[in-house]
Amino acid sequence: MNIFDQAVAESGEVLKRLSPEILQINVGKLCNLTCLHCHVNAGPKRKEIITRETIDKILDWLETTDIKTIDLTGGTPEMVPDFQYMIERIRGFEQWRDIITRLNATIINEPGYEWIPEFHKKHKIIIIASMPCYSPDNVNEQRGEGVFDSSIKAFQQLNSLGYAQEPDLKMHFVYNPNGAFLPPSQETLTIDYKQAMKEHFGILFNDLYCITNMPIARFASYLKRNGELEKYYDLLVQSFNSKTVSGLMCTNTINVSWLGEVFDCDFNQMLKLGLENPDELESKAEDKSLYLWDINLQKWTDIAIRTAKHCFGCTAGSGSSCGGEVA
Repeated sequence: MNIFDQAVAESGEVLKRLSPEILQINVGKLCNLTCLHCHVNAGPKRKEIITRETIDKILDWLETTDIKTIDLTGGTPEMVPDFQYMIERIRGFEQWRDIITRLNATIINEPGYEWIPEFHKKHKIIIIASMPCYSPDNVNEQRGEGVFDSSIKAFQQLNSLGYAQEPDLKMHFVYNPNGAFLPPSQETLTIDYKQAMKEHFGILFNDLYCITNMPIARFASYLKRNGELEKYYDLLVQSFNSKTVSGLMCTNTINVSWLGEVFDCDFNQMLKLGLENPDELESKAEDKSLYLWDINLQKWTDIAIRTAKHCFGCTAGSGSSCGGEVA
């Protein structure tokens, strides 16, 4: 039993897999930015991206299920050559699905990506965009010089098309701490954000999601260079909140890589903590990875959730998931 499982057991809570409600697809590591807090190590030189063949396998399986939400992350999902193809295939399903894209808003201002705002509006894509502060200095420090102004311009354009104003055009912001500390109260920070964004830039948005930085990949390297990695881990462990366990994203989400491999969350994916195919455990196959199209949903809830020390990042304080606070 690892230290996280021990903490859960001692709290009396049970971390149990439920029927999946969300399919989160990491379409690859290609991105036009190299953000300090990125757990994916994404950047403009990364080559890992989803192929059309894998898209078709994923969507063929998805269409046979009742999973109602598709959450696209990366990297920058819109930079994948077959992004539009994927969206149009999903919109061709008989059953309506909510589509989320974790949008890096600056991509809208890059040559060749001018299509994004109108395309997202047409297909009623829910936008979740990183906006770690309403102060230019903090944003540029975390995400790169000029990112703040470019993001503001993109959000103003999305507002002009009805985002955050029309009921079926949702735009949410994400706050990540600019350092080795936990997010503040999501409710309080939302009030500050909404006031500042409207007063200074005329920007409207729906909800603010506070997400804890995970000590893996690029952020872990940053902490290690500054001698803060162990101190940050201690903070996460000491801030464990048992009330967050039942609401963790691993309970109702299937995370899948650009290759089709299945994980409990995007953080596990980056740490290569994948799930094994129950039907291959006794075989001599070299690759026992569980691929999405091999999942039997009737047996899905019987597979144990994989955990490790980094899971304290999701249970610290008020908790943290892809939808912000948990408790």
